[in-house]
Amino acid sequence: MIRIRKQSMALMGVLLASFGLATSAEAGREGRFIAESGRLKGKVQRDLVEADDLMSKGDWTKAADAYKAVMNRDTKNAAAFAGYGLALGKQFKLDAADENFDKSLQIDPTNAVAHVGKALVLMNRLQSSSVTIRNQRDSMLKEAENQCRQALQKDPYSPEGHFQLGQSLREQGRLDEAIKEYQEAIKSDPKYSEALAYLGLTKLAQGSASEAESDFKQAIQFNPSNSTAHYGLGKAFLKEGQTDAAIKELNTALYQNQNSHPAHLAMGEAYQTQGNNNAAIKEYQKSISIKPENPDAYLHIADIRETRGDLELSLSELRASLEQLPDNVAIHQRIGDESLTLEKLDDAIKEYNTCMQLQPSDGAAAKGLTRAYYLKAAKETGGAFFVSNDFESAKRQIEKAIQLNPNDMELRLAMAKIRSMSGETVDLASIGTPKTDGEKVAYAEALLAQNRFKESQDQMNQVIGNAQDQKQAFAVADLSLMIKDLDSAEAAYKKGGTFAGGEERSRRGMDLVRKAREGARQDNTLASDLAKKKQLNSAVDKYHSAIYQNPRVADTRLGLADTLEKLSRPTPAEGAKDLREAVVQLKAYQSLRPDLPPKELEKLQKRITKDEEKAFKLEEKAKKGG
Repeated sequence: MIRIRKQSMALMGVLLASFGLATSAEAGREGRFIAESGRLKGKVQRDLVEADDLMSKGDWTKAADAYKAVMNRDTKNAAAFAGYGLALGKQFKLDAADENFDKSLQIDPTNAVAHVGKALVLMNRLQSSSVTIRNQRDSMLKEAENQCRQALQKDPYSPEGHFQLGQSLREQGRLDEAIKEYQEAIKSDPKYSEALAYLGLTKLAQGSASEAESDFKQAIQFNPSNSTAHYGLGKAFLKEGQTDAAIKELNTALYQNQNSHPAHLAMGEAYQTQGNNNAAIKEYQKSISIKPENPDAYLHIADIRETRGDLELSLSELRASLEQLPDNVAIHQRIGDESLTLEKLDDAIKEYNTCMQLQPSDGAAAKGLTRAYYLKAAKETGGAFFVSNDFESAKRQIEKAIQLNPNDMELRLAMAKIRSMSGETVDLASIGTPKTDGEKVAYAEALLAQNRFKESQDQMNQVIGNAQDQKQAFAVADLSLMIKDLDSAEAAYKKGGTFAGGEERSRRGMDLVRKAREGARQDNTLASDLAKKKQLNSAVDKYHSAIYQNPRVADTRLGLADTLEKLSRPTPAEGAKDLREAVVQLKAYQSLRPDLPPKELEKLQKRITKDEEKAFKLEEKAKKGG
């Protein structure tokens, strides 16, 4: 809140100059008294003081009338024009406010209040949902900063100048600098409630909830009607796990300012924490109605929809949000993730590509892109030799992400996985030993891409064992189900069900696992029947479908290999490709059957060698144009 303060002697100097009472240090810096406004009558002086008093009390309408009375009597009074502009600005009459600040600066280019007021107008304009305004955000923040710095050159102790400078710096993400400016404002006026509130919000953004809580309480002590302080205290309580106390403060904030989109957002978070998801969604929707370009509200609603299993509805809402936020990486990422869960693989690939175009260093998008291609490869070719122009493009994008994140082991494992899918030999041991749960999951996926099932399962078992609550357990379960690691999914859903409140979610997940197993079983049975009837191409398609749904069934792998070996292809190149895939399936079968008797194992290895030799000869023949 900008106010004319008696505590700010330098700012009062600007006002005294209007009365012809300022010293040279206060108004002219020329070592002499200035009496440019000495002709003002006592009535003008009283009106100006009355207007300042009304401003300090927050009565903007009456303050505007009082300043206007001064302006009518003295058309050259810079302080009156500046004060009138402030009163209009606080009522969000921004064009008129800006016009009066310009008039003030025409009379006195060094008027600190006018410069601060212009910064206020710019900051208030940024609350607009206008695309034009949003596109100018960076330049407007810089201009607001510049106006504040000009004001502080004239009045270094202006609490309002320091406060508005802190606001512009905070919005630019320069949090440490913003904190210093808020502290300077409070130093000039220890009871500056608004500066205390935003000091708390900035500390909260840095993770210092307890320090922020103290600032909010001081702000409320000096001004119980400070809705920002009540909102901030509610957020602090929420971070500290005091949900009931948070709701109480947020209710107060919304009573004082029902159009606060962040307060509705925080209230939604509080209700969601309590499990009151219907109330949470209503609060998120209110937040969106006030500020449509509010990504967190859309993402929180998506969280609830996902928990309920309403992914199609969630996708629809997220896509609608792109009308307001077409370049928001987090929303594109979430659409990619949900598309992946729904096996809309091409849609997922498109969204992840968009993320990486908007933010090339986005490691999460690179990992999602790899996962989407892994599933696409498994679905279309049984996981062997998947190569296309898009696939090569994905490799280049992941390479770029690795260059920008050279210490990200998960990205290096993603690259290993995608290289394995394209038929390259990759030594995972050279990448290092995974330490975090995220690295272990990525390592498990890379092992799956090489059909190293037992080692992959060992990694996933460690991650499942580390899950400390149902949220962590179900996250692992959902991911495992997505990549068709049904054994891991089953184990993780079971663990999630052991936590309080997780029973229903566990049952729903287990049903999905059973559905996937049954689908794979049915496709395998149909594939076997088709193969017996010599309908080999159709049999291959069904085997691929069975493996996609459950890649850990040994008999399906063997059946596909048998069928691929029997296929008759019109060209040597196609024949070689089928035999190479047969080798992959035989090796997968071997990996899934560690209990094979020595004689059967020897027979299998001879068969693999024979297929490799045949494939090599066909490849040589193809090179010669045979």
